[in-house]
Amino acid sequence: MTQHFLVAMMALGMALAFWSADRRSATSAALATSLAALGIAILLQIGLVAATGPQIARWSLGAALFEAVAMMALLEWLLRVRQTLPAAPGLNTRAGDRSLRAGQFATVLYLVFSALWPELRVTDFLQAIDTHGLEAFYRRPGFWLFALPMQFAALSALAAILLLLNRRPDRAERIRVIAMALAVPFFMAGFVLPHDWAAVTTVIGEVVVLVGAVHYHVLQGQRGQFMSRFLSPQVAKLVSERGMKSAMQENLLEISVVCCDLRGFTAYAAANESSGVLRVLREYYDEVGEVVGRFGGTIKDFAGDGILILVGAPLPVEHHARCALEMARRIRHLGLALTQRWSTDEHTLGIGLGVATGVVTVGVIGSASRLEYTAVGATVNLASRLCGEAQNGEILIDRRTVALAGEDGLEIRPPITVKGLVDPVSHFALFPETSAASS
Repeated sequence: MTQHFLVAMMALGMALAFWSADRRSATSAALATSLAALGIAILLQIGLVAATGPQIARWSLGAALFEAVAMMALLEWLLRVRQTLPAAPGLNTRAGDRSLRAGQFATVLYLVFSALWPELRVTDFLQAIDTHGLEAFYRRPGFWLFALPMQFAALSALAAILLLLNRRPDRAERIRVIAMALAVPFFMAGFVLPHDWAAVTTVIGEVVVLVGAVHYHVLQGQRGQFMSRFLSPQVAKLVSERGMKSAMQENLLEISVVCCDLRGFTAYAAANESSGVLRVLREYYDEVGEVVGRFGGTIKDFAGDGILILVGAPLPVEHHARCALEMARRIRHLGLALTQRWSTDEHTLGIGLGVATGVVTVGVIGSASRLEYTAVGATVNLASRLCGEAQNGEILIDRRTVALAGEDGLEIRPPITVKGLVDPVSHFALFPETSAASS
């Protein structure tokens, strides 16, 4: 049993290493959960071998539970990896996602069957080759009762990996998923092979996963060290998750743009000491930056008291228009509280915001010394113009944002002209509040 204990400890150690190396990543958490559950299942299998009588059912069900968790988490890991990869225009990615969900459903069936017939799982499925012989184990109905769900789950994982590789992930991710594809058959063999051989195949699978993971983290670390010198944090994250080739590509994307700036700031800055003005700006940037991070947006520019925020690029944000409006509401709420505190008897500060949604060109630009992620298009100009028109406490919104977000009860405003657009643009005000001096 010593070899099985060591195999279990190796799985648990790998899980701890993957989790501690990247605690904030849901992808790494799913992979770590899979390995941790595998290690616990192996430990319970050790107890199952020594169990007798009524204890067999309890040990069998416990091991089956963690086997199911390991497979479920593995499929969830693949699903999350797929979600980080860009899809070509018009490519239907739902087939791979559905395959993984079907595999998770099959895993649930395996667990249900294990709960209903725990002794049958032990007599007909586990180490079936050793128990019934190489030529007879597959003839027992009990074997297929448990083998079919797990085989379906494993085939779902392999199919999803093939579909994922068809989307040409970057080298680091490709190495990791190929390693998992090679390891899955070794893990599955551990169910039916004799006990000693099961330990050998399982540890081979663990080593294959470990090799792939080490290559992945080394490449990611090298990227991080290089990118931190040249890229903004958002672009560094994009390169880390998708590779340099993806980051450098220009893309046409529909995103939402939020622009905000302070009202009365020009006069306020001229009348106060520069150190005090900088403290105000730092607090303003910190508060807005925290809100933007919470909603998954990206700050593209700080320009004095103006901040330009992208929602949906470089990393995608689901329901970006709705998210942009909620973000704008939160920024307005914080901004009004802050400007009330900063205002003096002579100079009153306020905040105004503009939100626009549309197709823009996004990509990386810059010089040899620094690269930046940028968005170019009439939508950016429109958000900036709406922000300039907004009075204190107002959020001005274009029609496209309102339509996508499903917002109603807004006050329509007269059309305005915007650089890059031929026709005047109608827009709406989101619950405008008391006006203040404009900058």
